[in-house]
Amino acid sequence: MSQFLLEIDGKKVEAGPDMTVLAAAQAAGIEIPTLCHHEKLVPFGACRLCIVELVFDSWSQLVVSCVYPAKEGLVVKTRSEKVDRVRKTIVELLMAHAPDAPDLKKYAADYDAVPDRFEADPSFCIHCGLCVRYCAEVKQADALGFVGRGVNKEISFIPQIAATACEDCKECFPLCPTSYLQAAYVLTKSLAFQ
Repeated sequence: MSQFLLEIDGKKVEAGPDMTVLAAAQAAGIEIPTLCHHEKLVPFGACRLCIVELVFDSWSQLVVSCVYPAKEGLVVKTRSEKVDRVRKTIVELLMAHAPDAPDLKKYAADYDAVPDRFEADPSFCIHCGLCVRYCAEVKQADALGFVGRGVNKEISFIPQIAATACEDCKECFPLCPTSYLQAAYVLTKSLAFQ
């Protein structure tokens, strides 16, 4: 399949096979916010911040742009009243977990989010999965993973692997949008690497 055109924010954008809406927008220099996306990783759609609006004849649909495939003739809005309202709520929910994260503070300002709208649950992890996925997909070390489910889900280092794999690596640390990962590593190291 060859290149095709879609419309993003009124601009004709060329995309290719296997591109997502986010990838097409980024290639055209159109910014869509994201916290869980990384060019080396398989799209995950965890943070939902990259939500966009697809416009059809008489209706529209919100989709997560990092996992939604770009298609011929799509009409996409990266900012609209609907999109901004959803992003604002997402940022507010994430700030309940990581109120001091610089990226979240920036997005809170961009979308007029109320930082303390939801009850604080300072776990400091927003479950973007960047660290887990980077360790598994890029480093192929599997030194950390998700434990628990739902509201009890956490990131955890696997001490037997992390004790050797992480000491000279730490490539996942700068990926963490909340800086929680470094604290989790230091805690795991102090408790389990002795």
